[in-house]
Amino acid sequence: MPRAGEVWASVPPESTQQAVGYPSLFLLVVLGSLVPVVPTGALVSSAAVVALHHTAPYSLLFVFVVAASAAFLGDVGLYWLGRRGSHSRNGSRWLSRLRDRAAPERLELAQRKLHRHGVLVLVLVLSRLVPAGRIPVMLACLLSAMPLRRFVRGDLPACLAWTATYQLIGLLSGSLFSEPWQGVAMAVGLAVVISAAPAGWRRFGPAGRGGGDGA
Repeated sequence: MPRAGEVWASVPPESTQQAVGYPSLFLLVVLGSLVPVVPTGALVSSAAVVALHHTAPYSLLFVFVVAASAAFLGDVGLYWLGRRGSHSRNGSRWLSRLRDRAAPERLELAQRKLHRHGVLVLVLVLSRLVPAGRIPVMLACLLSAMPLRRFVRGDLPACLAWTATYQLIGLLSGSLFSEPWQGVAMAVGLAVVISAAPAGWRRFGPAGRGGGDGA
């Protein structure tokens, strides 16, 4: 009977990467959805680049399913914690910390959109695609006491659209280079630029400069 080390050594490197990569991608995207400090978009784009260079069939489909499922699970988990927290003392403090992460103007805008349009799917899709837009919209849903079931129905297409967008960034980056690491570097760079754009605009745009001059 072969030993475990011999069996592991006989596994093709690509299969080993997939066996480790898919669970890692799932866990990191879930973590990034629960704790909004992990660059989940860059993770999905990088995974798409690596999958593009794999010879195994359906690699890109697996990346899409894993990332979308993880994003959806993380969103639902965070919203469930928020709903539960609104009825407890400790949860209220947690909800306050989450609220501190959202810019007040973005939260106010999200609340206006929810009340004005009432199209939850559209609002959630835009919140996922616009950098730094997910937490304010989720808080607006929590503050309006939206039921979990309704949030789930709107969040599913939002997670699918988000995953498709960042996977497309990875596909475009990976198709430009023959080496996977070059595509990964470009995909990460694009994802970071997209994520940082709103904060940079608020700080260095006309409104930010005007606020600084008037201080």
